[in-house]
Amino acid sequence: MSPSNLAVRGAWLCLLLLSAAAAPAAEALGMNWGTQATHALQPKIVVQMLRDNGIKKVKLFDADHGTLNALAGTDIEVMVAIPNVLLDLMTDYDNARDWVRHNVSRYHFEGGVKIKYVAVGNEPFLASYNGTFDKVTFPALRNIQNALNDAGLSDVKATVPLNADVYNSPTSNPVPSAGRFRADITALMTEMVTFLAKNSAPFTVNIYPYLSLYLSDDFPVDFAFFEGQAAPVVDGAISYTNVFDANFDTLVSALKAVGHGDLPIFIGEVGWPTDGDRRATNALAERFYNGLLKRLAANAGTPLRPNQYMEVYLFGLLDEDVKSVAPGAFERHWGILRFDGQPKFPIDLTGQGQNTMLVPAKGVDYLPRTWCVYNGNAKDTSKLAENVNFACTFADCTALGYGSTCAGMDAIGNASYAFNAYFQVQNQRDEACDFQALAVPTQTDPSTATCNFTIQIAADSSTSAAHRRTQSVLIGAPALFVLALLQLFFVLH
Repeated sequence: MSPSNLAVRGAWLCLLLLSAAAAPAAEALGMNWGTQATHALQPKIVVQMLRDNGIKKVKLFDADHGTLNALAGTDIEVMVAIPNVLLDLMTDYDNARDWVRHNVSRYHFEGGVKIKYVAVGNEPFLASYNGTFDKVTFPALRNIQNALNDAGLSDVKATVPLNADVYNSPTSNPVPSAGRFRADITALMTEMVTFLAKNSAPFTVNIYPYLSLYLSDDFPVDFAFFEGQAAPVVDGAISYTNVFDANFDTLVSALKAVGHGDLPIFIGEVGWPTDGDRRATNALAERFYNGLLKRLAANAGTPLRPNQYMEVYLFGLLDEDVKSVAPGAFERHWGILRFDGQPKFPIDLTGQGQNTMLVPAKGVDYLPRTWCVYNGNAKDTSKLAENVNFACTFADCTALGYGSTCAGMDAIGNASYAFNAYFQVQNQRDEACDFQALAVPTQTDPSTATCNFTIQIAADSSTSAAHRRTQSVLIGAPALFVLALLQLFFVLH
């Protein structure tokens, strides 16, 4: 075996250990719709945008009534969700029955919401959770599906979106055909997979080729994409030229090993971020989606499941400025659209490779065109770093990180960006642009060619005001911006 092939196989194994399609039209694609934002777009605006772009399947991370009411009367298929924090409650059948009644049955009528699936938890078996949800996930899944069946809703299927770290290949044979479920959860996965098969429910997995590049500098870049330019991973008579196929087929092998090799597989999440890391860019996201969507439109399948339609939910629809950045600063930039529903790059959801932009959100109102920037006449700058630190603790400054869109600015630019981010989150309140006389409002746009200084959407276009969400924005920002703060000290002291 060539050294290059060994390197690819080794990198592929790393992805399996660390990580975690479709049809010829947009309506066959699903979209993840997350709402972890200080100023989330109103559901009715988002639903109209989905319809304008021909998207007819959506996956949620909760069962918010405002969102479901906005989806009522449309032809959009919906996967509602039970967050991990509620899994323990769902181990009691009465609680599961009540949840189904309040979040599924009440919408299941002619002209209601087309709820097709219930996601029970989200990646509950992540190795980093150290088994927190191992004992409650399957009982919750079983109770929810049984409650659906008992309510006359057996056509609604319960599933568990899982990270791709629930399966892997052994270090001695790191190829897809050797895929098995993780040793510590093999018995649990076997029991759960058997239950899914019995109820004709799909196995749902989240696959992220981007993580291979983020987690390993040695990973061959081309193997994350679909042009077939990477040195292949050779698995018997099969040669894998992209990590998506290899990852998917490792799962197929793991399912086969427990007696359910034909179980339907949904891709619950797949996508590419656009900021927060040197390889999280619009250009690479466009490249990734272009290759993925072409393959899905052709129903190419994978080597172990060739020429098959794949049920795929892209991740995600919109940027979310309150998501945890523990995995990386890129976490807030997965959207194919900006936070305000504006497209970032050309993407053809039909998979025909046309250079087209998505239809943007309509009816979005913005705050006045006022920004908050560093006060060039400030007399005392001794507390500048402290104030920048404060701003980035309560607002999103991930664009300032290494390799991000705003990383190239000087210290003044960094301070201005931080001040403005906080000012916008606080709905441009006068007192939010002072920072001990270090900041001033301006009507002159301070944005650069690569760095956008945001104007937030107005309250009448969003579902949440900043003062109601401030606490959820606390993310340990100081650790992310040490370099920026050091630069401030050296330049200004």
